[in-house]
Amino acid sequence: EPPADFICPITTELMSDPVMAADGHSYERSAIERWLATKSTSPMTGEALVQSFLAPNHTLRRQIREWEEANAC
Repeated sequence: EPPADFICPITTELMSDPVMAADGHSYERSAIERWLATKSTSPMTGEALVQSFLAPNHTLRRQIREWEEANAC
């Protein structure tokens, strides 16, 4: 079972391309892009997002890859 931080709150699946949104939460890039195409709120809090910029979460991506390798996923 992967750590909860590795799971996208939108897809509930292990992330492969995690990005951080303005709300400070990480999401799978494709899932949050679909979300932001029709909404301007945080999927986690429901609060308005001040911007739609998505920053790659390289640290989380590395941690997920290391976990996958260690668990032979």
